[in-house]
Amino acid sequence: MPKKHGRKRAKGKQPINTTPFYIALIIVFIAYFILQGNPAFAIVLGALIFFLIVTILAVEISNGFKEEGFQKNVTEIIIAVVVVLVIWFILRAALNTANPLDVVPSCSMLPALQRGDMILLQGANQNNIVAPTVNVSVSAWNASFSSINTEALQCVAYNQTGNSAKISQFVSSGYRIGLLETTPQGPAIVPPTAQSGSLIKYTCGITNVKFQNGTVEQEATTTAITIGNTTITGDRNNSIVVYGTTPQDDFYKLGDSYIVHRAYAIVNVSGNYYVLTKGDNNPGLDIQYLNAPPNLSQVSGKVIGSLPYIGYVKLILSNNFVEPTGCNYTTQN
Repeated sequence: MPKKHGRKRAKGKQPINTTPFYIALIIVFIAYFILQGNPAFAIVLGALIFFLIVTILAVEISNGFKEEGFQKNVTEIIIAVVVVLVIWFILRAALNTANPLDVVPSCSMLPALQRGDMILLQGANQNNIVAPTVNVSVSAWNASFSSINTEALQCVAYNQTGNSAKISQFVSSGYRIGLLETTPQGPAIVPPTAQSGSLIKYTCGITNVKFQNGTVEQEATTTAITIGNTTITGDRNNSIVVYGTTPQDDFYKLGDSYIVHRAYAIVNVSGNYYVLTKGDNNPGLDIQYLNAPPNLSQVSGKVIGSLPYIGYVKLILSNNFVEPTGCNYTTQN
């Protein structure tokens, strides 16, 4: 019987093995997590993680085209995108916020929230934000914020020698606690009476701060505020909120487009609500650092849940590689 002659079917290109890329990504991510406090290492490792993520996505899509064909792979990608969008819009509707998921970008909320935590948000209003409310007249509010400098006094430690003073946030031997005012001539220590014309009056004290190496130092801290006849102390049972900064805020000028901080108090200005906020790991309220209190329209939501580490992907993809200051210590209650 004669042999059948036929052409052998050519083998298609073999898919690229992605396992080494995933192993490299895990190793580099662990190295980044350990060394992110060093700017040089953080930038290099963060950029490498970004490159590996993009490479893995490109290889996985390419492999899908080789194994399943162009049409089927594109269909699966479209279905995946649609599913994600449907889930996103369901979350937005269910939680009543345009931005139900976000990421903690700094260490200002230690120990309650860590940098890189993915946070779940619920729409916020004056009724569901847990914080004491103070009523203020429109005229008093507008008069105070015609110049935010009058409300931005900071609690610091200082050592006065003649007409000059050494200023520090941490308290050393011979240092006293006082108020620091930013003036056109530069920072200056001012007496408590300098607050007589301010809407918000600050009470300064000392809080223990524990560093990662185990040492404990004392820090000059705002321990209470007084508005009118109402004195409010910070409560870590209050709601944590996320709000957007404005170009006039110092946080915005430092590159922070949004802030994740705890509500210290709500100010009711004739039915228009503002939130005074403070990071648990910060010595003062945001307003003390030249950041205007956000109106509720700037608050995207309050935090109702969190997952650790997942948010690092967003931080790295947005080039937020370097660990901010303040990550090496935690303010004690």
